[in-house]
Amino acid sequence: VQLQASGGGLVEPGGSLRLSCAASGFAFADYTMSWFRQAPGKEREFVAAIRRSGGSTVYADSIKGRFTISGDIARNGVYLQMRSLKPEDTAVYYCAATRSVSLRDDTQYNYWGQGTLVTVSS
Repeated sequence: VQLQASGGGLVEPGGSLRLSCAASGFAFADYTMSWFRQAPGKEREFVAAIRRSGGSTVYADSIKGRFTISGDIARNGVYLQMRSLKPEDTAVYYCAATRSVSLRDDTQYNYWGQGTLVTVSS
């Protein structure tokens, strides 16, 4: 099983980034895929999810309207388009897979990627 996150980097406030996560080794279509993030000195927090059934999405209030999660079953990929980035969005971003309905609970996730660092700074 592998979740390979990429696309992080340094961006100025107000800028955009698109994160990608490539999945392999498990039945991707059977899992809800999510993004979490962990800022320095803080706990890991839920960012967004796209449900395996129907593709509906869920977002954390802190990023709603600025971030968009999407998935591509054919490519076993999940993406996070981030716009209007703020310094407080600085964190390591992780993609993760779950078969649970408790999407905001990171203990319910089966698989995790290695993370990609996003730094928002001028």
